[in-house]
Amino acid sequence: MAIRIPVIPNEIIVHLGAPNEAARNISVPFIEYIKNVASGEIYPNWPIDSIKANVLAQISFALNRIYNEWYPSMGYNFDITSDPAYDQSFSENRQFFETVSNIVDEYFNDYIVKDNQVQPFFAMYCDGKNVACKGLSQWGTVTLANQGYKPLEILKKYYGNVKLIYDAPVADDIKTYPGFPVELGVAGDFVRMIKIQLNRIGQNYPAIPIITNDSPYFTPELERAVKKFQEIFNLNVTGVVDKVTWYKIKYVYNAVKKISDLYSEGISIDEASLLFEKQLELGNSGKYIKTLNYLLNVVSYFDSSIPFLNLSGEKFTDDTKQVVIAFQNKYNLVADGIVNAATWASLKEVYKQTLKNIPREYVSSLNEFYPGKFLLEGMTGDDIVNLQNFLYLICEHTKSIPGVIVNGIFDNLTKQSVKSIQRRYNLEENGIVSPFVWYKIVELSKKK
Repeated sequence: MAIRIPVIPNEIIVHLGAPNEAARNISVPFIEYIKNVASGEIYPNWPIDSIKANVLAQISFALNRIYNEWYPSMGYNFDITSDPAYDQSFSENRQFFETVSNIVDEYFNDYIVKDNQVQPFFAMYCDGKNVACKGLSQWGTVTLANQGYKPLEILKKYYGNVKLIYDAPVADDIKTYPGFPVELGVAGDFVRMIKIQLNRIGQNYPAIPIITNDSPYFTPELERAVKKFQEIFNLNVTGVVDKVTWYKIKYVYNAVKKISDLYSEGISIDEASLLFEKQLELGNSGKYIKTLNYLLNVVSYFDSSIPFLNLSGEKFTDDTKQVVIAFQNKYNLVADGIVNAATWASLKEVYKQTLKNIPREYVSSLNEFYPGKFLLEGMTGDDIVNLQNFLYLICEHTKSIPGVIVNGIFDNLTKQSVKSIQRRYNLEENGIVSPFVWYKIVELSKKK
């Protein structure tokens, strides 16, 4: 089980002022940001263990803001401010103390967490002389270090049951929004994230219905919950989680969980678990490869700049890798032949756009192309009519499925027919139409 663990960003965007102040944003390497803050908050002649404790608090404070997308969730286009009234003191042209700089080099990818929570701890602090607060006292750390306390012991004195996380990974982009609207019929860990957050928000806003299904699919049940959330928070009531709705959900979730608080409810390992998104690469096999091959085949067939190699089967072959690299090059992704979350998101979006632009001569009265989203019970509309028409054709020449009524409603009869086809091909028997299941239904509909 993978975890959406905090990572160290290569660079962060610092707003040079208070959040609402008309000030510049600058991009700063994270390690230099911490050196800047530490050099403004710490005296270089303090005991080494005092400096280390302060640096760890400053790293954790910044990572709490970044991991929880505190400012993006409020509609801002930066990660943190330079204003100590809101965040930590940052000065664009500040000189770094050598002692402080060396310690940051050692600790920049370590941070503290509280209890069994995943998010970096909101390590509030103040100088302890001119200003007192509930968090760490900077001058108090000097006293403790002189008494022989080690960095973690100092932090526990102020924050209680905290522990150190060492050697966090470094990444370029840590934003959670997948880059496209999340709506009925899509699937992935980002869907599960929406469910978890809405269910927690629903404890404070009972009008939002609880989503009982922990699957990766965006169901009609989830769509109803999204619409109620949008209604409560004065958003366009579409049932689609676009970027605005995504970050509004994130903002309210942060608020009800008190993520940026010394006494936060926190994010548990279960909430941060990644159960469904699969990174695919050469040598992998399984059902996700079938979906990947299907999408790549359609995109490459209609795009001459991407080689069409008619991919098939459940194996990630050299041919698959070649097509993936060509796709990644075309859409400015890291061209390593590995299908990570970014490549998945881009491929799904390109596939949707490809369907919209397919020449008329390729479109039959029954469109044989997978509609670009999972079809599941409770959905309605033209895509369901199309599916049911294919199932009806199967019924006309075989009794291998229960039957279907072409009514545009994915009802239980439709679901049972889909499940019978999945059973026939030893696929997961869940009644959900994936790209490969769609392909099999279309294929069966043509047999006489």
